[in-house]
Amino acid sequence: MAGKSYYHLHLVPANPRVSILIPVYNEAEYLPALIARLLAVPLWEEVPIEIVAVDDGSTDGSAQTLDELARLHPDVIRVIRHTRNRGKGAAIRTAIEHASGEFAVIQDSDLEYNPLDLARVLAPLLEGHADAVFGSRFASSGERRVMYFWHSLANHFLTTVGNAVADLNLTDMETGYKAFRLSLVRSIPLRSNGFGFDPEITVKLAQRRVALYEVPISYRGRTYEEGKKIGAWDAVSALCVVLWYGLRRDIYRDGGAGMLDAHSQTPRFNRWMADTIRPWVGTRVLEIGAGMGNLSRYLALRRQLYIASDIDAEHLARLRVRFQLRPNVRLLRCDLGAPADFVPLIGQADTVICLNVLEHIEDDATGLANISSALIPGGVAIVLVPQDPGLYGTLDEELGHYRRYSEAELRAKMEAAGLTVEQVLHFNRITRPGWWFTGRVLKRRSSSRILLWFFDRLVWLWRRIDRTLPWPGVSVIGIGRKRES
Repeated sequence: MAGKSYYHLHLVPANPRVSILIPVYNEAEYLPALIARLLAVPLWEEVPIEIVAVDDGSTDGSAQTLDELARLHPDVIRVIRHTRNRGKGAAIRTAIEHASGEFAVIQDSDLEYNPLDLARVLAPLLEGHADAVFGSRFASSGERRVMYFWHSLANHFLTTVGNAVADLNLTDMETGYKAFRLSLVRSIPLRSNGFGFDPEITVKLAQRRVALYEVPISYRGRTYEEGKKIGAWDAVSALCVVLWYGLRRDIYRDGGAGMLDAHSQTPRFNRWMADTIRPWVGTRVLEIGAGMGNLSRYLALRRQLYIASDIDAEHLARLRVRFQLRPNVRLLRCDLGAPADFVPLIGQADTVICLNVLEHIEDDATGLANISSALIPGGVAIVLVPQDPGLYGTLDEELGHYRRYSEAELRAKMEAAGLTVEQVLHFNRITRPGWWFTGRVLKRRSSSRILLWFFDRLVWLWRRIDRTLPWPGVSVIGIGRKRES
C-alpha cells in the first residue's frame, strides 16, 4: 500500500516557479545593473522565474527604465505602476497580487543585497523544509559592509522587540530578503504601506506558526548620500507596528479559516477529541479534511500508515512541512465529494476518519459512499458532524456548513452507504449553551479567542463532567463498520 505512486508527500514541484518581487521608488540608476545580476543567477538554469517590478510613483525615470528592461526581456519581466508614491509595503502587496509563482522573494531595487545569495535564501523553500525564509545580515558568513552604529543598534532593538512579541529568535527582522510561499502570504491580510511591512509580516507569520527559517547573506549597505531611504521615524513606526499587530490576531483573510485557526489554539480540546475516537482507530488510516493537522498530530502516532488528505493547497503545504520528519505520514489531495478522487483509494484503509467535514459538502450521501469505498471489508468509519438543526446559526454559516445533523439522520445516511453503525457518541455537551447564544442570539460570526483560551485551560474539568450534562452534544460521532460483501 505505502509503495503505490498515488501516495505522496505533496513534495514541491520539480520545477517550481519563483517570483522575484521588486518594489521600486526612484532607483533608475541601479535598475539595469540589478536586473543584469538577477538574470545571471545560476539557480535559474534549474528554476523558472518571473520578475514582477512595481514602480511606486517614481519621478526619476524608473518607470521608463523598467519598461525598457521589460521590452528586452518580455518573457521574464512584468511592470506594474502606481500613479503616486504609496510606500514599500504597498508596492510589495501589489507585486504579490500580480505574481504567478509558487514561491516569491522580495528583492530591493538598489544593490545592497547580492542576488547570488538567492540560491541560499530559496533553498529551504525549494527543498520543502520551510514556509518562509529570512536572509540575515547579522548572521552573515560572507562579507558585510561596516555601516552606521545607531542604525545597526535600531535594527537589533527592533528585532529583539519583535522576537519578544512574536516568540521568535530571529537575528534580523528588518532584512530586505524575505522569501515565502505565495499561497501562504496571500491568505494573510497585509496592511502596512511603508517600511512597517517587514515587522507586520514577521509578526503575522509567527502567529500563523509557520516553519520560518533564517539563512546568512552578505550585505553592502548604502550610505544616506548614496540614496538610503529608511530613517529614524521609520524605526519608531516599525516599533508601533510590532506592538499593534502583536496585540491582535489579524492573520486570515477568510473568516472560516480564522475560526479554524482559533480552534487550533485549543490543544487540550483537540486532544480530547482525538482521545474520544482513538479506540476505533486502526493501523492504516485515511483522514479526510486534515486541515492544519490539529488532530493528525495526535492520531498519526504509531500508525503503520497515516494518509492526511485535504482539498486546500495551502493546508497541504503546511502539512508537508509539519510532517516532513514523519515517514509514516503521506499527504494527498482528496475531495470528499468527488468519487474520482477515491478511485485509487478503494479498499485501502482499515480506518477512515472524517471530523467536521461532511457538513461542508452539499451531496453528503456521495461523501459517505466515498468513505465506505476507501475501507476494507470490516473497516471502520469515524464520522463527526455538528448536531441538531435547531442550533444552526451564524457560526455555521461562517464555517460553510450546509447542515447540522440529528443522530437519526447521521445513522440513516451511514447505513445507506453500507456502514453498519455500531455506536453513536455525543461529544462536547459543555459548549452547547455558548454555541446557541453566540450563533443564534448574538448572531456573531466568530468565537472569542479569550473565551476559547479559558475554555481550553479547563478541558480537564469538562472531560469529567461532559457526560453528566442533561442535553445533547454540540457534535455527534457515528462509528460505522463496512459490511462484508
